[in-house]
Amino acid sequence: MRYLSTVYVRNHRARIRSRKGALLISSPEGKQRIPLEAVDSLVLMGGAQVTTQALDACIRRGVRISSLRLGGSVRFIVSGATGGNVHLRLAQYRAVTDESHSLEIARVIVAAKLRNSSSVIKRWARDTREPEKAKRLKSSAQRIVQRIERLGDVETGDQARGVEGDAARIYFRALSQVLSPGGLGFSVRTRRPPRDPVNAMLGFGYGLLVRECIGAMESVGLDYQMGMFHRPRSGRPSLALDLAEEFRALVDRFVVTLVRRKQVNSKDFTNMPGGGVYLTDEGRKQFLTMWEAQKEFEVWHQLLGRNVGRWALPSVQATLMARHLRGDIPAYPPFTIS
Repeated sequence: MRYLSTVYVRNHRARIRSRKGALLISSPEGKQRIPLEAVDSLVLMGGAQVTTQALDACIRRGVRISSLRLGGSVRFIVSGATGGNVHLRLAQYRAVTDESHSLEIARVIVAAKLRNSSSVIKRWARDTREPEKAKRLKSSAQRIVQRIERLGDVETGDQARGVEGDAARIYFRALSQVLSPGGLGFSVRTRRPPRDPVNAMLGFGYGLLVRECIGAMESVGLDYQMGMFHRPRSGRPSLALDLAEEFRALVDRFVVTLVRRKQVNSKDFTNMPGGGVYLTDEGRKQFLTMWEAQKEFEVWHQLLGRNVGRWALPSVQATLMARHLRGDIPAYPPFTIS
């Protein structure tokens, strides 16, 4: 696999053109020329303008263009015609409409998410120097493991989502204990809008993660809107959300690291009318710089038996999902943190 890079355009007044195999980005901050052969995706964080010629050049080179909202959720994605084998997508649609098969995959995805949640809590427990806090965190990790055991008895997707929701409440209470000394405030998971800096970073990071998963699904020919755990709904990238569940704990660990190392502070956030809290332009710049840096790190992949770059994980799992749906492997093997 070749490592390319993601280009983030944050300036609302930027204009993106193409010329002689390169993107030309002009803004009040200056001009920049980026060869298209060094780009795998273009992410617009604001109201930047993209010319038709630049769109065409990106599509022909396989560069995906994404626009993200203030909180990190996907506004729209522009890419070329759907690739992949039509028989793969037919197999995917059959799995989605087969309640037994979709529930089987949903169970596996949720079990992996809960196992990863338990793993990062145990790591945080080992890191703390407070015996009582470590004890509480270990207890939370064990309670989440008990929820994994309940998944064997669920008979519907709604029941699986109920187990996941119950475990998520335990997890975020543990996360609030981990972040309590950080000074940025976090007590409960809030969305639309995020109510504190930590929730702002979590939402932004999850949005970036889902964008990666959408690209990974499309690259292997899967329909990212047809999910198993997240059921299909108009406009929702359900299968990409399914895949993202396996990696959410990595995003959480990343955010906790930023807070603990004081790489973000209150000046990196802005309060909006209505109580929403979001990263400032400078805060997003710092977040994205560190986000791209952490994608360089390698993570152990149990199935492959070797380290894999964090940037490659969504593509690896999308490929494994495609192989399962084609019938090459009997069950979908999710990503779990060692």
